[in-house]
Amino acid sequence: MAEQTIQTCNRNFEKLITRLSDLDKNYNLTKIRSAYEFAREMHDGQFRESGEPYITHPLAVAGILVDLGMDTDAICAALLHDVVEDTDATYDDVKKQFGADVANLVDGVTKLDKINLASKEEQQAENIRKIFLSMAKDIRVIIIKLADRLHNMRTLGFRSGVKRRDVSLETMSIFVPLANRLGIRQLKEELEDISFSYLDPYAYAEIEQLLEKSKREREEFIETIKSRIRKRLAADFDPVPTVEGRVKSAYGIYKKVYEQGKTFDEIYDKYAVRVIVNTVTECYFVLGIMHDMFQPIPNRFKDYISTPKANMYQSLHTTVMGREGIPFEVQIRTWDMHHTAEFGIAAHWKYKEGRSGKYKFDERLNWVRQILDTQKESDDAEDIVRAIKNDLSPEDVFAMTPKGDVISLPQGATVIDFAYAIHTQVGHKMTGAKVDKKLVPFDYVIKTGEIIEIITSKDPSHGPKRDWLNICKTNEAKAKIRSWFKKERRDENIVEGRESLWRELRRNMIRITEEELQELVVVDMKHHGCETLDDFYAAIGYGGVTLSKIVPRLKEEYTKRTAEAEKTENFEFTPGVSKSASGVIVDGIDNCVVKLSQCCSPLPGDDIIGFITRGHGVSVHKKDCVNYLSQKDAEPDRWVPVRWAGKELPNYYKVALEVVGYNRIGIFSDVLASLSEARITTHEAAARVLKNGNFMASLTISVAGTAELEGVISRMKRVSGVLSVDRSAK
Repeated sequence: MAEQTIQTCNRNFEKLITRLSDLDKNYNLTKIRSAYEFAREMHDGQFRESGEPYITHPLAVAGILVDLGMDTDAICAALLHDVVEDTDATYDDVKKQFGADVANLVDGVTKLDKINLASKEEQQAENIRKIFLSMAKDIRVIIIKLADRLHNMRTLGFRSGVKRRDVSLETMSIFVPLANRLGIRQLKEELEDISFSYLDPYAYAEIEQLLEKSKREREEFIETIKSRIRKRLAADFDPVPTVEGRVKSAYGIYKKVYEQGKTFDEIYDKYAVRVIVNTVTECYFVLGIMHDMFQPIPNRFKDYISTPKANMYQSLHTTVMGREGIPFEVQIRTWDMHHTAEFGIAAHWKYKEGRSGKYKFDERLNWVRQILDTQKESDDAEDIVRAIKNDLSPEDVFAMTPKGDVISLPQGATVIDFAYAIHTQVGHKMTGAKVDKKLVPFDYVIKTGEIIEIITSKDPSHGPKRDWLNICKTNEAKAKIRSWFKKERRDENIVEGRESLWRELRRNMIRITEEELQELVVVDMKHHGCETLDDFYAAIGYGGVTLSKIVPRLKEEYTKRTAEAEKTENFEFTPGVSKSASGVIVDGIDNCVVKLSQCCSPLPGDDIIGFITRGHGVSVHKKDCVNYLSQKDAEPDRWVPVRWAGKELPNYYKVALEVVGYNRIGIFSDVLASLSEARITTHEAAARVLKNGNFMASLTISVAGTAELEGVISRMKRVSGVLSVDRSAK
């Protein structure tokens, strides 16, 4: 059976060669044949989940590239794209036999599965980043990758249900936006529809049923409209322009029906007629004819010729109403525009050069370089994937400067994004913005057609605000803001970063010295390219390091080290009862050192437990201490009952508190006064303003136990403006 399938593959390959021979292009058929034979030999004995020989996959990918009109090296790379990843063949093997261009294309498509990375998300991020780096050098890498993904989607039904959903979600999130940005409509719509069929099979089936139910009526309607348009254009054109018709894709209808809450009949552009002419002047002439023939629907005209989309798509779109009372869209474009609309950047090969070699598309690939530039300072997997998804947003808005320059930005972009899109310094010097001559706030979301004026400062020291990072939408703007703070505010960043990190450490009950901290964060410092602890503080300060990403790992490592340190110390067990200067009685142990643990700082009145260390006696923890909860089952025999000694307790214990409240004048003085009135000794007191504008004080006081502490907390909560008082690590 396998031999028969191989013979079928060979016959399919010969059909591919015949197709290439019939095309008016300079294909190196000998090189393509050698690539097929090499791939077939290397994949010998390998099978897909469908049971077919593996060579069927690269052969199908090559066929997709032929449809796109790609060149010899791209077709060879498609045939060879899995040999380095899945066989014993190496990059050097491919380079020696097929040249550096083919080898580099194969390497660009090859995933990083053999590299040991921390998580699936990091693996995905590194794979995507590698593709983008390769794209910047040769755009054919992503065209091959899209063809590879398309065939995998076509055969996705042979995989498990969970895998189908995971792959479909990744396709919809990453590869569909890529195909859209590259302008390859046929790949984009097929990837979209297949992904949609697995992600929401019920909605897909419902739309397919609706389309099938009205198939005959739709076809008759489109043919009638096309015939009328051809007849009308014949009066002014010889030969008559090409007129085509189509129905919107299943996913395109889904977005309108389910996401916008419209009924099937309310979708104005589910039917579309396309008129293809020779010149731009003829486009606008045909537009006038269409508006004369049919009733135009208000606010449904878009001029993508004067303002092309980010993927260089150009066309005139207008929605009109025919005599039948059914709205439909008319798209008007030239042949060059049509080739670009259908094949995107692949049209360069299909209709122009069609030869091997290196190509430069400076204007069309600027967005690739922008994405790469914004990711230079980020090593976080989730941030990278999120940023790329955002930058590949399929929907754009177009706004203008007062001079008439058009700026394209993703939906949701703010005036801050607009300022940085004009120029880095315009963003840095921004002090305000006017939209259609009216002042707007910094978080104003721009809309298509608005005229935006950015107000700037002449002060050379003026710069962006830190909270802009939470307002702006584009990663380009965020990267420029972070870069400014990194270069211009290092000392400020160090202070901000140090305060933020130590505050999080205290909140998570991590009690260490700065020297211990440096040892604890050495992995994170290396990961983010920081040579000193100050570099690390600065990176936190300007936003290059996200605390929410690193603190959980620090807490886990701290807990682990604390437990291990206590286990490795020496201790002699002696029966009896011990009462130490700490005011704690240990049942079953006599004449040993008893110390209150620094991780949770227990107070008289707290429920406590003792841990037998080696060499340092018994360490006393609160029963809700994270160290006790995480280690209590590991060596249960080393945890012993302990209790407070009652009247023989020492007088005072230090405890750290955090007080949060509204930032009114005098609130800090009132908090300290409440402690003084209660005759509480205060050892340390510091206050600052939080990013949300609230006041926070960090205090260290002495109390006799939990009863007195509860009274102190109650007293402070009665201070006007205080929102919360919480016990924290010192």
